[in-house]
Amino acid sequence: MVARRVLYLLNISNPDRLSADSGWVFADLLAPALADAGAEVTVAAPARVGDTRCGFHRTGVPGTKYRARFAPDIDQVAMLIRRVRPDVVVANQTETAPAVRTALLEAGSAALLAGYCHYLPFSLTEGQVRLDPSLNDSGLGRSVLLAFAAGLAACDRVLVHSPAAARWTRAAASALSVEVEGRLRVVPAPRDERLVRDPASVLGPRGVAVGVYNHRLYAHYGTAGFTRLARRLTTEAPVRLRVMDLFGTRRAGRTALDDSPDRHRAELAALPGVEIVSDQGDRVSYRTLLAEAHFGVAPFRPGCPWSMSVIDCQGMGLPVIAPRLGWLAEHVDPELLFDTPDQALDLARRLAADEEFYALHAKRAHASTTGLRPGLVAARYLEAIS
Repeated sequence: MVARRVLYLLNISNPDRLSADSGWVFADLLAPALADAGAEVTVAAPARVGDTRCGFHRTGVPGTKYRARFAPDIDQVAMLIRRVRPDVVVANQTETAPAVRTALLEAGSAALLAGYCHYLPFSLTEGQVRLDPSLNDSGLGRSVLLAFAAGLAACDRVLVHSPAAARWTRAAASALSVEVEGRLRVVPAPRDERLVRDPASVLGPRGVAVGVYNHRLYAHYGTAGFTRLARRLTTEAPVRLRVMDLFGTRRAGRTALDDSPDRHRAELAALPGVEIVSDQGDRVSYRTLLAEAHFGVAPFRPGCPWSMSVIDCQGMGLPVIAPRLGWLAEHVDPELLFDTPDQALDLARRLAADEEFYALHAKRAHASTTGLRPGLVAARYLEAIS
C-alpha cells in the first residue's frame, strides 16, 4: 500500500513556545517533505504547521501531559477520519492508539494505524525497564507504561527514533507481553535545514571556548548533573557557557506539575561564567546563538532516545560532548563521550586548545546529520507506513 492520505494526530505540550516543542518541530519539518513526495497530509493539532499545502484541524491543548495520554477525544478522531478518509493515521502519542483504533472501527475505516513513539515513558538500565520520573506524579508512571504497552498492541506500525529506542521498546514490550516484531521501524527525525552550515566555515575557539546547553531544564533531563559540570567547566577550563531558556514563562498548570526548570534556571544563572540566553522562540535568533558557540553539551538524561537539540548543534558543525548514555552513546562520536566529570573537562580543554582536533570533530558532527535531510527521512517514513 502507498500512503497517499496521511492524518497526523499531534499532541503539543508547549503551545506557548512551539520552537521548544520537538514534536511540533518534527511535524513542521516532516509534513512539507511528505507533501513533496506526493502525500496528502492533514495535521490535527493545537497549532498549524507552516506548509500551506497541508490540511489542518485545530484541536484543544490538553490541560496536562497525563490528559494527553489518558483522555483522547474519540468522537473528534472519528469525525476527522470520516472527513479525511486517510490511508494512514499517525498517532504521535502512542498511548492514545487504542482510542484511535476505536475511532477507526466506528468510522468504518481500514486505514493503517502507526504509532510514533516520540517520547518513551521509560528507560532501560542494566536490562531493567525503569519508569520515567517525569511521568510518575502521584504514582502514575506504571499506568502510563501500561497505556503505552496498550498503544503498541493497537498499532499496525510502531515507529521509533533510533536503534537505542528500538531496543528499549522491544524490552518494554517483552516485559509486558506485547509482540512488536514485524511492526517496529526506526525512522529518525529530520534535521532543520535552517540550522545547517558548512563545517569549513566554522571558526574554532580563540583562547576561550563558548559551550552551549540548548536542552530543557527539567530535573529528569539530568540538569543537576549538568549544573555540577558547568560549575567546573567555567572555573577549571577556558570555557564560558550559554544555557538556553527554551520555555520562557511557563503556564501555571505546567509549573504546578514540575517547577524544576525554574529552579535549575535560577541556579545556573547564579554561576560565574554562565549566561542564560533566549531566542524568544525565533529560529533566526536560535541559529545566531548556535553560530556564536564552539561546542555543545548533551543532556544527562538516562532515558534519551534522541535529541533534537544535539542534532541542531551538529548540523551547525558544533562538536557535542556527551555522557555515555542511551542514544547519545550510539550517535555521538566515541572520542567525545565521557563517563566522568574529569573526562568532560579534558574534552572541553582539548576542544578549546587543539585546533586540529576541533576542526576534525566539527566536520564529523556535521557529517553525522547528513542522513537526516527531510527528503530522506520522508522517504523512510513513507516506506515505514506503507
